[in-house]
Amino acid sequence: MSIADAFVLLRDEEIEELKTRARLYRHERSGAEVLSLENDDENKCFGVTFRTPPEDHTGIAHILEHAVLCGSAKYPVKKPFFELIKSSVKTFLNAMTYPDKTTYPVASTNLTDFYHLVDVYLDAVFFPKLGPEVLKQEGWHFALPTKDAPLKFGGVVFNEMKGQYSSPDYLLYRAGIEAIFPDTTYGVSSGGNPQYIPELTYEAFQQFHATLYHPSNARIFFYGDDDPEQRLTLLAAYLDQFEALASPPQIGLQTRFSEPRTVEQTYAVSPEEQGQKKGMVTLNWMLDAEQNQTRILALDILSYLLIGTPAAPLYQALMDSRLGESLTGSGYYHGLLQHTFSVGLKGIDPAQAATVETLIVETLTSLADTGFDDDQIAAALNTMEFALRENNTGSFPRGLSLMLRSLSTWLYEGDPLAPLRYEVPLAEVKAMLERREPIFQQLIRAHLLENSHRVRVLLRPDPEHAAREAAHEQARLDAARASMDDATLERLVAETQALKALQEQPDAPEELAKIPTLHIADLDRQAKQIPSELRTAGETPLLYHDLFTNGVIYLDLAFDLRSLPTELLPLAPIFARMLTEMGTTEEDFVRLLRRIGRHTGGIGATVMTANHLPTGDYLGRFTIRGKATVAQGPQLLAILQDVLLKLRLDDPERLRQIVTKSRVAKESGLVPAGNAYARKRSAARLEPSEWADEQMAGISSIFFLRELEQRIQADWPGVLAQLEALRQHLVNRSGLLLNLTLDEAGYRELAPQLAEFTAALPSSNYTPAIWSVSAAGPGEGLIIPARVNYVAQVVNLQRLGLEVGGAAGMVTRWLSIGYLLDRIRVQGGAYSAGCSYDRTSGLLAATSYRDPNLLKTLQVYAELGDFLRSVPLDDQTVERAIIGAIGDLDAYQLPDAKGTSAFLRHLCGVSDAWRQQMREAILDASAADFRAFAEAADALREHGVSCVVGSEETILNANRERPGLLTPVKVL
Repeated sequence: MSIADAFVLLRDEEIEELKTRARLYRHERSGAEVLSLENDDENKCFGVTFRTPPEDHTGIAHILEHAVLCGSAKYPVKKPFFELIKSSVKTFLNAMTYPDKTTYPVASTNLTDFYHLVDVYLDAVFFPKLGPEVLKQEGWHFALPTKDAPLKFGGVVFNEMKGQYSSPDYLLYRAGIEAIFPDTTYGVSSGGNPQYIPELTYEAFQQFHATLYHPSNARIFFYGDDDPEQRLTLLAAYLDQFEALASPPQIGLQTRFSEPRTVEQTYAVSPEEQGQKKGMVTLNWMLDAEQNQTRILALDILSYLLIGTPAAPLYQALMDSRLGESLTGSGYYHGLLQHTFSVGLKGIDPAQAATVETLIVETLTSLADTGFDDDQIAAALNTMEFALRENNTGSFPRGLSLMLRSLSTWLYEGDPLAPLRYEVPLAEVKAMLERREPIFQQLIRAHLLENSHRVRVLLRPDPEHAAREAAHEQARLDAARASMDDATLERLVAETQALKALQEQPDAPEELAKIPTLHIADLDRQAKQIPSELRTAGETPLLYHDLFTNGVIYLDLAFDLRSLPTELLPLAPIFARMLTEMGTTEEDFVRLLRRIGRHTGGIGATVMTANHLPTGDYLGRFTIRGKATVAQGPQLLAILQDVLLKLRLDDPERLRQIVTKSRVAKESGLVPAGNAYARKRSAARLEPSEWADEQMAGISSIFFLRELEQRIQADWPGVLAQLEALRQHLVNRSGLLLNLTLDEAGYRELAPQLAEFTAALPSSNYTPAIWSVSAAGPGEGLIIPARVNYVAQVVNLQRLGLEVGGAAGMVTRWLSIGYLLDRIRVQGGAYSAGCSYDRTSGLLAATSYRDPNLLKTLQVYAELGDFLRSVPLDDQTVERAIIGAIGDLDAYQLPDAKGTSAFLRHLCGVSDAWRQQMREAILDASAADFRAFAEAADALREHGVSCVVGSEETILNANRERPGLLTPVKVL
């Protein structure tokens, strides 16, 4: 049978908005559906998605997502996923579990590499090796290394979800979803609840794959500039091996509630936080199973109108009430069969949960009666339209974002092309607004106020929560052990040792050789360059990048952070938020945010620190980024000038809200990003730029924000004086560098306006601040109420006088996805681990993520050097490491990201010649480069500064075994 006969063409259409030809096929023999998007995007994408609704909380869908990537019929190595990461120039490679689907997406700009990724993924999902050991490793198992050892649970997903269930934000989300969908698949955790994961049996695990991982249940997606016929040829090789089955039943609809409900749960806090306002509450609505794209767009705009900015009326009403500290809830979400809307507050008195609910309903009622101002609607509409037309997906490939959009209907037997078209829905919404139809008022009434399917979810802080969970787990282990006789215990010891031996056993060279890979000859020896030219805007230096941006201006104003006295440095991130959230002397913050929404694509500010490569000096920049169309350029510059020169500082209540939201966001990030906090804290003792970063974005910033909240109340004149001083020091043309990404025609139009803009800024001389560090003392144990750990160790190689070769980054990358993942994830049960080397600062860092261990992980770090000296290194291993490293260097970027990368290189003194030298060092690397890095790895053991974010019990136990290892610091 020919390829043409194997696939039936169902649709063949042009999508003008995307400059894309879309063809929808059905593979007759297997029943698989294929959406093929053809365009000129070199970042080619592929994804295969299965509808995988779970029936219980065992995490079966999530565990299977991991498991199918642990070897397949054609590629029988233990971890083909990580082998691909080692030797691919991929731009995306991952797998994701959602509440009702599991998707396996890849992307690459290299055609050969792309086909390799597609082939490995197709074999993985359709023909995986799902032996019992895979479930044990990736899901769960009883771990008993010796007969007298304590019985424990192991497994990657088990420990990952222990980390997830330590996050109050995740608990609040899960409670909301389970409460509004009690009778459907959404009412169970697709990721898995650690209390139930050990109930998953091997038989159920196998059956889930046999039932749902069949082409009849698959949605297959292609995107990019590759040959559309070759796509079908690749698929046919797999799909032709299957006979069509009846599709699994459609996901059931949740029956509507006749009246609103309430749900309460608890989450872990420290005893010191008992009695504080630490409750979290959301109102959650179930909406319709909507597929009308005009109504979906209107609901998206309504969600933005309600809570999209601090000036949005529902957002503002909640924050002005002082009932809570920060907004929570996802707003309108249409990624499930039946859509949802969620909004609420963090940091409430649990006794006031009903008051929050009343406030939300009363605010919605008022808005349904009065509607929104015209300028509010204009700002929201412009923001949505700008985002649709810009189609800026950041580092996430555009094609994969379109795949996820199409799945919002395709997965539920709807039109997969409808979500990709926005011109008609946008025109219809505009037409309704021009006719003065009260569409948003109608949507509020129909979908929220008159919708009885509503649940109030309260998450109540409980100092005993973590102890109860730990006790429940221990009781379960004790009961399991009590039920085991000697023979069973001996068998379990043998199984534990067998699993460990299997994990430690390397793949056979002949099996590894089956993993498809590029070769060094397939790589471009020349480093990619970004057009950059140093020009001026008046007297101000401007770094310009002549790139096609489809008429969008990407402008950065980078002020020198070292113009600030050291004591003002922690205030800089707050000032960044104040620029758009405080208002000016002529506009309150509501009018200012609406003006930004009407006339730009967005304005925001960030802080960054780094090192200058040629000199070794440290640097910092306070950067304001704005984007707009060229026609909107004058409005963009006018707004920037107003916020810099006329920013209102004398509003303590607004500042209190900003500070509180910032503090809550950082505290909420401790569990999902504990590894980043741990690394920052260690690095801050070794390098001035890292010290400054930790002051602004690390644990120190959390302590600072807590103190600042109190000072706003107790010493407002002192705080105001500091803000005035910060603005005076920071907004200084003498330390300003502009960065502009735009084509030449747009530049010529904008240049005179830029010169006028910069001339209006104040200018004065300053002496750069000195940032100092001290590495003295033991490591730190940062205590949070979590059931997993984040273990970091950092050393400064430059300050030790250690020279490393140009291939050092390649070696650390190879260690991350080889040795560290093997020892810390596969054998240790953590979710992830890695190490990195920053050549500009000289910092070598190792970190683990959602790690059940602490001392064992530090021991793994300590053995890095010995591993590098002894590991076998054949030519294929070295070549694959080279290819993966070059792939990272050549990461695909959209125009704005290219401009940002070139800007950072300029600031850090990273020239194209130096980058070429480093590239050649990687391309010419040999086993000797790996061996040579062993001395640097030894320095991590001998001179590294350690920091652990984790539970108090784990940190104190580590100190008992190794006295003085960590200084405990209570964070939460």
